Amino acid sequence: MIMKTAFTLLLAAASLALPQDTPKPDAPEKPKGTPAPVAAKPVLTQDELEAKFIATMSKATMTGRWCLIQDGKLTPERDEKYTIIGAKKIEGDSWMIGSKMNYGGQEIIMPIPVKVKWAGDTPVITVDNLKIPGGGTYSARVLVYEHTYAGTWSGGDKVGLLSGLITNEKE
Repeated sequence: MIMKTAFTLLLAAASLALPQDTPKPDAPEKPKGTPAPVAAKPVLTQDELEAKFIATMSKATMTGRWCLIQDGKLTPERDEKYTIIGAKKIEGDSWMIGSKMNYGGQEIIMPIPVKVKWAGDTPVITVDNLKIPGGGTYSARVLVYEHTYAGTWSGGDKVGLLSGLITNEKE
């Protein structure tokens, strides 16, 4: 009995003396090239999330592609480009986005009232039955993430998808 206890203590002392990063003999080896664990992203406050959204949508160009959905199928994609002057929170989830548009042959800045809903840390621009003078009535959901955008829209009897990149003017 004393011999068994002494042997157990000797084994425990030997295992404590091993360097911490040395794999135990019975532990499987980690394959070469296995990436290190990714550190968790810091959790931002709502104010920080909104400031990040404002920065993303200030002096921004949204360049991408859109297509229609017709008879359950996607049509060929077409290029799109939007110039955004900025975004301003009004109250609650109500925001105003200033967008440059060509209207009547002239370039104007049009304030577009939107709602911004949050899916965790991701803003979703929400438009419901927005009337654009001379342009119809539109609804949309556009997700903005890490200088990309993707969403769906409808206007009149048309429905479609859109996606692309967001770039900001350098100062």
